[in-house]
Amino acid sequence: MTQHDRNPIDRMNGRKTDGTFSAGNSGRPKGARNRTTQAALALLEGEGEAITRKAVAMALAGDASALRLCLERIAPPRKDAPVSFTVPKMQTASDAAAAAGAVLESVGQGDLTPIEGAHVMGLIESFRRTLETSELETRLAALEARK
Repeated sequence: MTQHDRNPIDRMNGRKTDGTFSAGNSGRPKGARNRTTQAALALLEGEGEAITRKAVAMALAGDASALRLCLERIAPPRKDAPVSFTVPKMQTASDAAAAAGAVLESVGQGDLTPIEGAHVMGLIESFRRTLETSELETRLAALEARK
């Protein structure tokens, strides 16, 4: 039994021996649009301004769907917002424990949401690992210098 018999996929075009495309292969290059999308874009070509004016007019006339569409474009929902609270200065990896305690306290007092706290804790942990790596690098350089 040859390699081709065990795996009936032509590696050149990604098709099985029966002519169908293999799993995970739609037959289109990555990023290519399908015909329906291309047809819709062709119909809309040059009509963006008129469609926008119509959506605004419908929103002003009280159409709730048009109003929601327009508002989502004017003021999209925030995905991220800055948070403000006091974090102890971190200069060593052990300082991260005090900073983590400050975050936990802020979440407990309601100054930060649990999700915001988790994101800040991730930043603190990344900073702690960076400091720890830096400290290890310094110690290793000192040991190598002694040799």
